[in-house]
Amino acid sequence: MDTSDHSLLQSIVQQNEKAMEAFYHRFSSLVYRFALRTLSSPVDAAEVVNEVMMEVWRKAHTFEEKSSIKTWLMSITHHKSVDLLRKSVRHEHESDEQLAYVADPVCPITTLQEAISNQKYLGKCLGTLSPQHREVVQMTFYDELSYPEISEILSVPAGTVKTRIMHAKKQLLACVSRLFKQEN
Repeated sequence: MDTSDHSLLQSIVQQNEKAMEAFYHRFSSLVYRFALRTLSSPVDAAEVVNEVMMEVWRKAHTFEEKSSIKTWLMSITHHKSVDLLRKSVRHEHESDEQLAYVADPVCPITTLQEAISNQKYLGKCLGTLSPQHREVVQMTFYDELSYPEISEILSVPAGTVKTRIMHAKKQLLACVSRLFKQEN
């Protein structure tokens, strides 16, 4: 654990405003990027940053050092982002058609690694994933979090994280394959 982060948090527990300001400057962009990927709205992501930082100010004493400060902060961010989504948008259920996509065996894109290397297709396909699948992909590949960290942040079993990643990879590969085939 970064002792300077830990010291900042301990100072926040003591209601030190300068420590909170330093904490905000250190972590606000991380929280913003994480919330933005979940919410896809800069305004909503900025709102989540404010809510998260207020939560840190009010509840810094609840940090139990069972995880890293970053994981604890991402967990708060995740919950605030999901709360905002629930307030503003009804989640659509994944259609059976979406889950049934499989990669076309004649398509030359046969691995997710090849798909990831083609950003043109991947950007479009990330948007087709359910919010639950998109967030685990983003946490795994963009935030470089481990499955146990993601499990803790999302408050779901590690097996659920692995299953979501597996389904997301299949859907991404199928989507990229379809787009590639349409263009060629």
